[in-house]
Amino acid sequence: MQGRSMWPIRPGEFTTADLDAAPDEGARYELVDGVLLLTYMSSATHQRALSNLLMQMVAACPDHLEVLHGPLEFRPNSRLAVVPDLLVLPAEDTGTRWVEDLALAVEVVVSTTRTVDRVLKPVLYERAGVPAYWMLDVEVGTLTVLELEGGRYVERAVVGEGGVFEAEVPFPVRVGVSRSGGW
Repeated sequence: MQGRSMWPIRPGEFTTADLDAAPDEGARYELVDGVLLLTYMSSATHQRALSNLLMQMVAACPDHLEVLHGPLEFRPNSRLAVVPDLLVLPAEDTGTRWVEDLALAVEVVVSTTRTVDRVLKPVLYERAGVPAYWMLDVEVGTLTVLELEGGRYVERAVVGEGGVFEAEVPFPVRVGVSRSGGW
């Protein structure tokens, strides 16, 4: 592979220390129970949906929280590192490329990430105690909202095209779901 750095991959489980040693080649590296997941850059549709949601969220965000978009890793332990598309966290400048505490994780679901975002990531975020997880499906035109209740996610809402979700967690905000609004 000319022009690309080689990353020595050794057998066994990966840790967040291995991620720290990974080359920055535009890939998104995620770690689930010691298993490395790799995805690449997102589409324009994905970016438009993310930008639209980011603008809606930032406008309503209280001072004690911060709304950011990736690539910023969520690392609750040394065997899990995932990169939400959008995240809400306490407003603290950690100075690192990763955080341990989230109030909300959001994934923009597209065909290439559908199984990971809809099946795997809810389990991971629930297990890590993230209070809310949203899935913005740009192909179907829905926003699915999961919130932690008694340590388990419950579905609070599924909002379709043209609808509005009035969130309370992690903070009060009205989120419009509209492909014509930018995605």
